[in-house]
Amino acid sequence: PSPSNAGRAPSPPDGGWGWVVVFGAFISIGFAYAFPKGIAIFFKEIQDFFGTSYSEIAWVSSIMLATTYGAGPISSILVNRYGSRPVVIFGGLLCGVGMVSAAFCTSILQLYICVGFITGFGLSLNLQPSVIMIGKYFLKRRPIANGLAMAGSPVMLCTLAPLNQFLFDNFGWRGSFLILGAILLHCCVAGALFRPIGAAKAPVKTQAIEEGKETLKEEVTKDAMEMSNPRNIPMETKMEEEGEKDCCEKINQYLDFSLFKHRGFLIYLIGNVLMFLGFFAPIVFLAPYAKHIGIDEYSAALLLSILAIVDMIARPATGIIANSKWVRPRIQYFFSFSIAFNGACHLLCPLASGYTGLVVYSIFFGLAFGMVCAMLFETLMDLVGAARFTSAVGLVTIAECCTILLGPPIGGTLIDTFGDYKYMFIKCGAVMVLAGTFLFIMNYYNYRMLAKEEKERKAKEEDPKSVRTDNEDRNNWNKEATQGGPELEPLREEQEGLKKEVNGT
Repeated sequence: PSPSNAGRAPSPPDGGWGWVVVFGAFISIGFAYAFPKGIAIFFKEIQDFFGTSYSEIAWVSSIMLATTYGAGPISSILVNRYGSRPVVIFGGLLCGVGMVSAAFCTSILQLYICVGFITGFGLSLNLQPSVIMIGKYFLKRRPIANGLAMAGSPVMLCTLAPLNQFLFDNFGWRGSFLILGAILLHCCVAGALFRPIGAAKAPVKTQAIEEGKETLKEEVTKDAMEMSNPRNIPMETKMEEEGEKDCCEKINQYLDFSLFKHRGFLIYLIGNVLMFLGFFAPIVFLAPYAKHIGIDEYSAALLLSILAIVDMIARPATGIIANSKWVRPRIQYFFSFSIAFNGACHLLCPLASGYTGLVVYSIFFGLAFGMVCAMLFETLMDLVGAARFTSAVGLVTIAECCTILLGPPIGGTLIDTFGDYKYMFIKCGAVMVLAGTFLFIMNYYNYRMLAKEEKERKAKEEDPKSVRTDNEDRNNWNKEATQGGPELEPLREEQEGLKKEVNGT
């Protein structure tokens, strides 16, 4: 490669081995999203075994979800330092170790540590690197690839639910945890598929010359600064300042905090934090709501299956639509519409008095849920670019962690206070409609500002006035120097002497 292309990352291939990477991401993302929901089937027996309350056993899933999202910055730093493949493999090992250790726990506190923290941290190391690798392998077909990979969540949920029931009936919760620990080791296989795309490197000779020039420049600059500064600054103060600067540079190297100055990133962050206050609560309370209005347990569980099946179809379909030439240039509007559509479904849910109405609600809810999940990371990458996406997703997930934890408890408090589920659905719907409206308006403003800035930049490049002014100033100076008389004679002689010396050299 030519020296001008040195260090630049190659363009995404948009296919080939990238589809194998999508399959690996399908497995990793599926386990990361579905496992905390699927493990709830064991809670009743664990609760009876340890003699704990339902709220105490429910903290297992809450801690796991909080760790999965809260460890986002750590995952981003590790990916920037070591790459996606080793991070996902290490995350798979942590998941397996956490679940196998949980099979030998003798207290609920030990379950919090093994299942909540260790397994949750392992799932966090599976989630973000998988999304990041898709961004490196795809550009034109990235919405389709993201939609297919995110479909792993409903597929795994549909698979884990009957599998966990089968394991529970035959081996109990301890034996099931051992087997699930072995199954989670498949994340290591998925990570092994994440073959890195190497950056283009300059020839060795060119690199050596450039490094030599940089070293020489640094030494000359340092000597000149020391000679020009007559004051003797204490060495300890210099070392402290340099140490603080190096520390900040190292932190910013792995986690780009300058994103908080990025207008599009801030809009996305505020909208998503607001959205997650009402995103997960309806899934948690859908089956209990069905039982509350007199529907049997089997039919209530079937509602979740209907939702998962529609979600499974909606995610790749949304990726195909988002990749079309009509939607791709303004994908932020499509994302805003999906969130508002999700909220509208929740607002209409209390009108469903019978089982048929809840089935219709589950179908539309699965469609809206799949649309949001399919574009959740694609819209962020569209805003910040693939190069800064690693840091962006880490900063976003830790901000979302708080509202993910608060959403279901706030919904439960409303149910306990009013004795009716409809207020919980109204709260979730209102919050999501508000988030969708906010994102739509602010993205419209962002698009207008970007177009204005681009227009000003092009006008500045095309306007020859500034270039003409610089040339006129240079010509006037030369003219004055030529007609300057005897005052400038020594300067002209010195200039001619320098020219001869350079020519001789």
